[in-house]
Amino acid sequence: MAIISSNIDNNDQSLRKKDLRLVDSKIIPEDKSNNNLNFARPGTLQEFIGQEQLKSSLRIAIDASTYRKEPLEHTLLYGQPGLGKTTLAFLIANEMNTKCRIATAPAIERPRDIVGLLLSLKEGEVLFIDEIHRLNKLTEELLYSAMEDFRLDLTVGANRGARCRTINLPRFTLIGATTKLASISAPLRDRFGMSQKIEFYTPDELKQIIVNFSRLINLNLNDDASYNLARISRGTPRLALRLLRRVRDYAQVVKKTNVVSVNVIRAALNSYQIDEKGLDAFDRKYLSFLNNNNNNATGLDSIAAGLGDNSSMLESVVEPYLIQIGFLTRTPRGRLLTALGKKYIESKNDNF
Repeated sequence: MAIISSNIDNNDQSLRKKDLRLVDSKIIPEDKSNNNLNFARPGTLQEFIGQEQLKSSLRIAIDASTYRKEPLEHTLLYGQPGLGKTTLAFLIANEMNTKCRIATAPAIERPRDIVGLLLSLKEGEVLFIDEIHRLNKLTEELLYSAMEDFRLDLTVGANRGARCRTINLPRFTLIGATTKLASISAPLRDRFGMSQKIEFYTPDELKQIIVNFSRLINLNLNDDASYNLARISRGTPRLALRLLRRVRDYAQVVKKTNVVSVNVIRAALNSYQIDEKGLDAFDRKYLSFLNNNNNNATGLDSIAAGLGDNSSMLESVVEPYLIQIGFLTRTPRGRLLTALGKKYIESKNDNF
């Protein structure tokens, strides 16, 4: 099927110019600037769709902390990008009737940056650090005493004039979010009272998220259309909402309507070379590369070199979904296509 070459909107153009994958669950500038996303965020844990086991654990911990009039224990949230770690941090703060201060680990470059953040906190507040596995060692060590004893141990001066100064901190809750749990050092990981994994969402849960958001953007989807889009969204709410916006653009500009059917969704996503499994051209290129290796396990670095891409990106962005749908398996010797993955890629023709 030919790719639609008409300019759907500025967001579409910027996406193609920067060579960003529409199905990449990492946040893109449009996700940050879209005001409707803020209105779509739930206000309470009860309104949050999905993650029932995690919500149950958080509910008990929050109620217990409220009963004792104590801050919530430090909490570590981990999972793939786009599953709602930031949203959950806000919800925890709302449930505790306090503020949530946000920081990203790459922005905390020097020890004084984390010192400033900690000193600005008030009693009971939440400090949310995204991608916490990227904290540098000095910053991380300052967090040890802050998390454990609510104090900062600072060294002032140098050489013979150096002296230790202790600053007491208000009792606060640190919520760390990471996509790479194994990259967090054991001393830091052990200081979190709770560690919760955020799982991929089911199609039914994503369908509910899509329906709720479609109302906010005045889009009319029937049940079949919303479920079809949910199945393609890789179990990730961020992707579901991003794909929904692209479908809206196509429906309004090409079809001149706000009513979206299954056929409109298929035509819109075909224009981005996304198929019925939610896989794009790069996913199929990855699978084809493995298929051409005649059932031999292939190392990640070899795949990255063959595809001309970064091995870390392949491991964290491309492979998790392929493993989830049963197309790929990781072995000690390398990556292998499953029988299901082999059948899928061999059935593909020149439509994409």
